[in-house]
Amino acid sequence: MLQQVRGMPLGVLVFLVYAFLILAVVGLTTPLVIDQAVESPISPIGVVWMLLLAYLIFTITLVLQRKQAAYPLALGLWTLTLPFVLFMYFSPARILGAAIALLVSLIVIGSLRRPTTRKWFVEP
Repeated sequence: MLQQVRGMPLGVLVFLVYAFLILAVVGLTTPLVIDQAVESPISPIGVVWMLLLAYLIFTITLVLQRKQAAYPLALGLWTLTLPFVLFMYFSPARILGAAIALLVSLIVIGSLRRPTTRKWFVEP
């Protein structure tokens, strides 16, 4: 496994850093979701958070296994940056925050679209 990680293209590494950052944000905000679960057993934000958590873990696992199905899932995970750009635009940071979020979005999609990254996903 360690040799496989060493031979990983830069685009896959960029994506994995992005995915683990999202996983960290989901983990840090989970107490807010749990506080809402005390009031009502099924909350819309709780359902979305659990779906996002399952999607993240499944995608990261498939990427590390080099499965072909991981590529479209990784592209789907990239789309989370688009609402983040809007969120940052309407935050107090406004233009600077939106510009940084857009830069992150372009870096992640640019790294995923590279031919060397696409060739990484070879396992059926």
